[in-house]
Amino acid sequence: MIEWNIDREIFSFGIITIRYYSLFFLISFLLGIVIMKRIFRAENRPETDVDDLLVYVMIGTVLGARLGHVLFYNPGYYFSNPLEILKVWEGGLASHGAAIGIPLALYLFIKNKKIYSYLWLIDRVVITVALAGFYIRSGNLFNSEIIGKQTDVPWAFIFSKYVDNVPRHPTQIYEALAYLTIFFVLYKIYWQYKEKLKPGYIFGLFLITVFGFRFFVEFLKENQESFEAGMALNMGQILSIPLVIAGFYFVITSKNRELPKTAESMHNPTKKK
Repeated sequence: MIEWNIDREIFSFGIITIRYYSLFFLISFLLGIVIMKRIFRAENRPETDVDDLLVYVMIGTVLGARLGHVLFYNPGYYFSNPLEILKVWEGGLASHGAAIGIPLALYLFIKNKKIYSYLWLIDRVVITVALAGFYIRSGNLFNSEIIGKQTDVPWAFIFSKYVDNVPRHPTQIYEALAYLTIFFVLYKIYWQYKEKLKPGYIFGLFLITVFGFRFFVEFLKENQESFEAGMALNMGQILSIPLVIAGFYFVITSKNRELPKTAESMHNPTKKK
């Protein structure tokens, strides 16, 4: 078994504190920029749009994840203490909230840019979101949070510094590795079949795999909130079900959609493909 007693903070300087979670969060966005610029460049889209896209996605991620945590997990407390909602640095970000916030942010981005198809864009953005999931769960590991249930498996972690001395499933690692695998699969599918991919297929596959895995890994986790005690399915599982269903919808219906227009054909509408 592995004793995990890593400090959450990398270093502090006066009132400034740098945590592993914050570092991983930043890395996920920086790598996302690199990947999206490569995709935009390969499809003859303006790479400068990626910088604007980053702003939309960052805001959608943080606001969506925070409001998701507030509304899904502890609305009574936050509505009684509304200023606590602003304290993002104290933790409390729900991936299901981000799953709502990011698509809304992309919708606003497209309304502003007007040259992108919604499904074209979201098919590509979710590739980077899967990679971000790997870094976020790695940050959760260094925070000793979202812990697993007690177990005697040889790879169990003991979160002695912040939790207790009980060996537990390292569910953060399970999820991180799953999301990293999903990222590589989606990334390979995109580059190998990007000329043939129907709109919505990658997005649907992302929803099925990410939230499908999330549904099953929740059985190995401790409940995050006390109200989940005694529930057949916890909140994470309940919220994952409609997203998996939506994923199947996008995958199945993608075959009936037309291939997206290339950047060249959009700028030269009279030119046939």
